[in-house]
Amino acid sequence: MKKGIVALLMLFMVLPVTGRSTTMDNTSQNRWISSMMRAIERNNDINPQALRLALQGYWNLYSEGQLRRKDVLTVIDFSKPSDTKRLFIIDVSQGKILQSSLVAHGRNSGGVYATNFSNRPGSYQSSLGFYLTSNTYDGKHGYSLVLKGIDRGINDNAEQRNIVLHGADYVSEQFIRCNGRLGRSLGCPAVPMEERFEVIDKIKDGSCLFIYHDGRDYASRSAVLNPEMASRIAQSDNPA
Repeated sequence: MKKGIVALLMLFMVLPVTGRSTTMDNTSQNRWISSMMRAIERNNDINPQALRLALQGYWNLYSEGQLRRKDVLTVIDFSKPSDTKRLFIIDVSQGKILQSSLVAHGRNSGGVYATNFSNRPGSYQSSLGFYLTSNTYDGKHGYSLVLKGIDRGINDNAEQRNIVLHGADYVSEQFIRCNGRLGRSLGCPAVPMEERFEVIDKIKDGSCLFIYHDGRDYASRSAVLNPEMASRIAQSDNPA
């Protein structure tokens, strides 16, 4: 076990630095992602495709210096039904799951399963993609965490839509027993009230959070997963 942790820490140290060639960076990325997946998949039911994309996006954000918090990565897998745990907080340095939790999707995204997603204000749907966690505050749902959507055209209206991570009474095993599914939010990822402090405090202040769904063309449209796309967008926004 100790040797395994040391190996993961060494792989954590090969995360990208400026000045590497693209070939070297891609090789290091693939090695790191493969090692992390082997470690994390051993003792949990996290979706391998969700995990792979989350790690790829984390690597890209790390390499761009966008992460204030590099120690944790959160994956929300909306391809799973709402009556199962589908939020996973990952300790990146040790390659293990720190916590898993129930999490609700938006009321117009679906019933037991989330099937519809939107970046549009007033849609009351969840948005896929990569977020940076921000500050906490006390609002109508109590202790809450601001989320900054950084996938252009996919979730970048998150702040305008007041998409935050918060606790809710309708996210509970009791609600599932009575209704066959969780309650739903107005688009926010909502967690059990009794877990909100623990979840929020583990991931607040600049860590990476990824919301996944299978069967979508999200990966091909994400500027986080495709940095060359982000570069083209930036050039079009700032013509010479």
